[in-house]
Amino acid sequence: MAFEERLDVLLARHDELEALMGSGDLGGDDFVKMSKELAGLKEIVVVIKEYKSTLSGIKDTEAMLADPETDDEMRSLANDELYSLKNSLPDLEKKLKILLLPKNAVDEKNAILEVRAGTGGEEAALFAAELFRMYEHYSQEQGWKFELMSLNDTGLGGYKEATASITGKNVFEKLKFESGVHRVQRVPETESAGRVHTSAATVAVLPEAEEVDLKIDEKDLKIDVYRASGAGGQHVNKTESAVRITHIPSGFVVACQDERSQFKNKDRAMRILRSRLFDFQQQKLDAERSEDRKSQVGSGDRSERIRTYNFPQGRVTDHRINLTLYKIDEVMNGTALGEIVDALIEDDQLARLAEFE
Repeated sequence: MAFEERLDVLLARHDELEALMGSGDLGGDDFVKMSKELAGLKEIVVVIKEYKSTLSGIKDTEAMLADPETDDEMRSLANDELYSLKNSLPDLEKKLKILLLPKNAVDEKNAILEVRAGTGGEEAALFAAELFRMYEHYSQEQGWKFELMSLNDTGLGGYKEATASITGKNVFEKLKFESGVHRVQRVPETESAGRVHTSAATVAVLPEAEEVDLKIDEKDLKIDVYRASGAGGQHVNKTESAVRITHIPSGFVVACQDERSQFKNKDRAMRILRSRLFDFQQQKLDAERSEDRKSQVGSGDRSERIRTYNFPQGRVTDHRINLTLYKIDEVMNGTALGEIVDALIEDDQLARLAEFE
């Protein structure tokens, strides 16, 4: 189907849905389904209308210039208008082509964020804690809900590992490129000689799977309960509230002990386990689909070093797209992280666009 035809089909579908929604004839399930479809068309329809208005403006302005009765003053204004309209057209076409790219249903999902300290001892654990807070602040900026699910701290302010559930609009779409190794370069507070040390933390962003996405057979699970360790009040020594779930076929192990309730810990552990298994399946499917090529940004390789945070120089560099921002404090407090996230998404969109052209 030609480009213009696709736009007309989408406009017609949008108008059809609006008419159906306004008729009052739809039942509950149909109403919900069509409301979602209509909301999904909203952004592209706005751009289509702007694009068609621009084409119409170009046609009308060219007709005015071709009319011998148009006076010099109007001709001058029309030339300026034509220049402006023609200049805006390529950007509108590009925006439309990006919006027409096939959608990945996983992008609409919520996410499970896992941050683990890597090489570098306590300094790596401190960096992992800072990264975790960075994503928490960024989530607040986006209007998302950030819920701590599991935390294993060092007792000195660092995190050996931390897990959170992030809920909101298109969470996974925005955060999926954060998976990988994040490296920090700075002088630790304990370093008397002032030497710059390098340490690392690993980030994994998983699409949060629901039961309809993935069924887990109970017989494939080994569930252990035990007494929670560390801070948490008197219940730590009295109740076996901590839960460890092992998925035997895959070998994945998830442990949760932060809640006082064994039931809540089990529920959280199952949510994390289901998301890890779902992500594993998605990674396998993606590998099969793209055996001969690998998207620069979207490889999802957890061992890939993706970003360096250099504190002495005040810079953050994303190595996949060669983007450097000299605003490390703003990135770490979440306010400038969006600049990197948006650049990664745009780079991925342009790469996918090139495949279709």
